[in-house]
Amino acid sequence: MLSLGKMLELTLADREPAQKTQMTVSGTCLRWLAHGALEVRPHADRDNGLDLLLSAGIHGNETAPIELLDELIHAIARDELQPRARLLFLFGNPEAIRRGERYIEQDVNRLFNGRHELSSGFEAMRACELERLAASFFSLEGRTRLHYDLHTAIRGSQFEQFALYPWKEGREHSRHELARLKSAGMQAVLLQSRPAITFSAYTYERLAAEAFTLELGKARPFGQNGQVNLTRLDACLRGLIEGKEAAIDATQLDGLALFNVSREIIKGTEAFRLNLPADVENFSELPAGFVLAEDADTRWVVDEQNARIIFPNPKVKNGLRAGIVIVPHAG
Repeated sequence: MLSLGKMLELTLADREPAQKTQMTVSGTCLRWLAHGALEVRPHADRDNGLDLLLSAGIHGNETAPIELLDELIHAIARDELQPRARLLFLFGNPEAIRRGERYIEQDVNRLFNGRHELSSGFEAMRACELERLAASFFSLEGRTRLHYDLHTAIRGSQFEQFALYPWKEGREHSRHELARLKSAGMQAVLLQSRPAITFSAYTYERLAAEAFTLELGKARPFGQNGQVNLTRLDACLRGLIEGKEAAIDATQLDGLALFNVSREIIKGTEAFRLNLPADVENFSELPAGFVLAEDADTRWVVDEQNARIIFPNPKVKNGLRAGIVIVPHAG
């Protein structure tokens, strides 16, 4: 196996490779761009025009998707997987990955779309670097752009694997991409309806990629992800990489639960209180009339029908989202 196939090992050891560019026997080119950043180019005769960005480890303790990307990189470096797509692999927050922490000082996934410019520290600098790497990768005209940002969740979920689909004014969500998510094992998709500051929102809004945040089960340490079944996602990614994707029927979305954002709960002060159990699962139902949260003189009362909660987290910093109230998609 080519030494650049050991990208995760290099990242964990905080080492640069001796060789920055290597070629497989079949002509696939691997190029080290920065810590946790590897570009893969297919042989020109095999290039099918797809630019595929695969990122994981934006939160350092979300190890299942990191391990998945590591396996794909190994397979490419061994020439077992011969790409027809141009690829960029990113391990988002190397220092947090090394420490097994969600983040060190700041949540990197709240620092995109220019938010890093309002902050300081190495994680803000890393968000800026990730934007630069993604913008450079998606700079070629006339190519298909696709980004999957892979995560695992802090808590359990009634839909174990689900996706968040960013929003941009004037741009419609793609049924073809929704059908692809279903084939990759996603059980639910949240169709967002406002700008966001996550990595996938940046590549969707600014770089014209189809982009998604994928939540793939509960966060666990390295080597303890046996309960996270990523078989369908792995097959989907290998099909995209090799240009052997099974036919997608965009008319068939049965079994894929779709939701819209009703509102976000923003923590304003240290007096904020979320009136939910600490172990509440994502997609838990919220009864109408329930006082969901309180903060100084503000109260959030559930007035939506069939409302659910995702990403409840009262420990976020003031000014950040402490939960999202969602409702079934009516379309």
